[in-house]
Amino acid sequence: MTKTLPRGFRALIACTAIAATPVAAQAEQFINILTGGTSGVYYPIGVGLSKIYADGIEGARTQVQSTKASVENLNLLQQGKGEFAIALGDSVKYAWEGNADVGFAAPLDKIRGIAAAYPNFIQVAASADSGITTVADFKGKAISVGAAKSGTELNARAIMEALGMTYEDFSKVEYLPFAESVELMKNRQLDATLQSAGLGVASLKDLATSVPTTIVSIPAEVAEKLGAPYLAATIPAGTYEGQTADIPTLAVGNFFLTHEGVDEETAYQMTKLLFENLPELVAAHQAASAITLDSALNGMPVPLHPGAERYYREVGLIK
Repeated sequence: MTKTLPRGFRALIACTAIAATPVAAQAEQFINILTGGTSGVYYPIGVGLSKIYADGIEGARTQVQSTKASVENLNLLQQGKGEFAIALGDSVKYAWEGNADVGFAAPLDKIRGIAAAYPNFIQVAASADSGITTVADFKGKAISVGAAKSGTELNARAIMEALGMTYEDFSKVEYLPFAESVELMKNRQLDATLQSAGLGVASLKDLATSVPTTIVSIPAEVAEKLGAPYLAATIPAGTYEGQTADIPTLAVGNFFLTHEGVDEETAYQMTKLLFENLPELVAAHQAASAITLDSALNGMPVPLHPGAERYYREVGLIK
């Protein structure tokens, strides 16, 4: 039909057709955030970051994945099955070294750092009628040490070793996530649960409001014996229902991580938006109140991602 039209008009039609052709959509950026169990602290922090990244990174589609936490998160990052993860510092160190005993068959050399996060407090709760007041009272008791080879369980192993104990000293050992451990305690099937998480973790709040509970002490000398990344810490009085005194315990830093396959701009934006939206993260969970730009590089066990490094140079943290 256009062959019968004047040449100039045919050209106008052609130009109009080209202009009407949709511009190719910008490639979608998928960000899978690896967290932990839904009753822990990693998960709500991940949910908060998911919204921040979805709103702040053009073309981003985010997802929050509940996992068994640190060890699984690190292995998934190495496999490229997540773009952002939270993990405990000792687990990150073991992953970088390739410690097979704790779940890393070879060094996880693709992991890259984003930022130091908040500390995990190793929190032990026992039923009041168990008689447990310190971890040295665990002998002959039924204990949940966290999901097998999770960051929590690695902490439990280290603490027992420092005390000259093994799991064989317990009457029963359960390898369960936080919420499941609490349910068994409510049903009087466990004497205590060890949970490595931010203060005020939902699972222990649930336990303390449901049954008489003792928050168990871990002596400061355990931290001295274990050394970095373990530090002596305190669970302030009133953190959990019925807890009337400060309780000595240990803390281990958490880290925000990515992998080398994530492009520099995305890693830059993830780092920048993290620190520009800290109030939103604190609203997701109070533990995030301990995240600061000043401490962002403290104790980082792996190399920084170039995108994160670019942000830190921009704000003057790296010269």
